[in-house]
Amino acid sequence: MVFRGWSPGEPLETDVAGCPAPLPLAEVMEPDLIIAPLLAFDASGGRLGQGGGFYDRTFAARPEVIRVGLAYAGQAVEALSLEAHDMRLHGVLTEAGYRAF
Repeated sequence: MVFRGWSPGEPLETDVAGCPAPLPLAEVMEPDLIIAPLLAFDASGGRLGQGGGFYDRTFAARPEVIRVGLAYAGQAVEALSLEAHDMRLHGVLTEAGYRAF
């Protein structure tokens, strides 16, 4: 993943995922925090993504960056079976609040 700077009012264009994104000429930035979508999470910060590995590769390349999942509280599960490349979250934000791991 490439992170680019953006400010309100600056133009956006649709990226390959169909999401509005900063223009390709925008400054490349290194984040302090990455908020990641997920399908499920467990009490030890395990995250089940959508299977593309994009976030796991991004997390592995930036282990110092804070990793927070964005989910509904109902997406919590007792335990996930993680693989060696899976990076745990530092916390998850749901409609019920923030939970640190």
